[in-house]
Amino acid sequence: MDIGKFCIRNGKNFQLDSVACNDSLDYSKKDRPKVEKMLFDNTLKSAELQDRLFAENKHSLLMILQATDAAGKDGTIKHVTSGLNPRGCHVRSFKAPSSEELDHDYLWRVNRQLPERGTIGIFNRSHYEEVLVAKVHDLPSGQQLPDESLKEGFWERRYRQIRDYERYLHENGVVILKIYLHLSKEEQKKRIMKRIDDPAKNWKFSAGDLDERKHWDAYQKAFESMIQNTATDFAPWYVVPADRKWFARTLVSEILLQTLEDINPEYPSLPEDQTKLLSHYREMLEAD
Repeated sequence: MDIGKFCIRNGKNFQLDSVACNDSLDYSKKDRPKVEKMLFDNTLKSAELQDRLFAENKHSLLMILQATDAAGKDGTIKHVTSGLNPRGCHVRSFKAPSSEELDHDYLWRVNRQLPERGTIGIFNRSHYEEVLVAKVHDLPSGQQLPDESLKEGFWERRYRQIRDYERYLHENGVVILKIYLHLSKEEQKKRIMKRIDDPAKNWKFSAGDLDERKHWDAYQKAFESMIQNTATDFAPWYVVPADRKWFARTLVSEILLQTLEDINPEYPSLPEDQTKLLSHYREMLEAD
């Protein structure tokens, strides 16, 4: 699957409407079984690479998912990580900051949850909430920030801080994979309606989703600015069309797989003296 079409490494001239929310490359609905089989195969291949990543213990992989409400973040994580070893894969969700978190810099709570070497960390929302929700609702103006921090150019400085932070992580062995699930307003409406109408999905419904939907245009502008200002060679954004769940999940699995293949982790080799002892240990076990 060609993931290059959806990869943004330089967001300077990026326009969000250049990616169709219902794009599924050349796959149609009748291809869905084949695409879902691809998802299954990708999870198996990713699991093998994850095992090598864990054994090599040099890199970690951080996958960040951002999206509007009902775009399918939870479902994507569930399907894409279904074959991974839980020992080496951790999912972290970020909601509204606590009072303790607000008493620290905005990257503090994220930095504490970074994946260890050899592991995969998945962030369901992330530090990017600080240029999305925080921007749409002008939250920094009500926080206990010094006046000099709030002066003109605040958001440009915050984008720069995020780029610098991600460069630092990259240079210290953290491979950053950023996914934006690009959902249309019409499809979001259908999914929220389903949460209301389907008793099995009632628990997913939140009246807050309707309040946030009123700010749709502001959020779209914020997502676009986020990608324009933070897409880099070392931490690109993948804009994944999310109207068709079966395609979006497979595309994310393909992006994860190709990222692991690019890392190309290898099982460590034993020193020669220890390798020679393996035959001796085998003989001991056979004689047992």
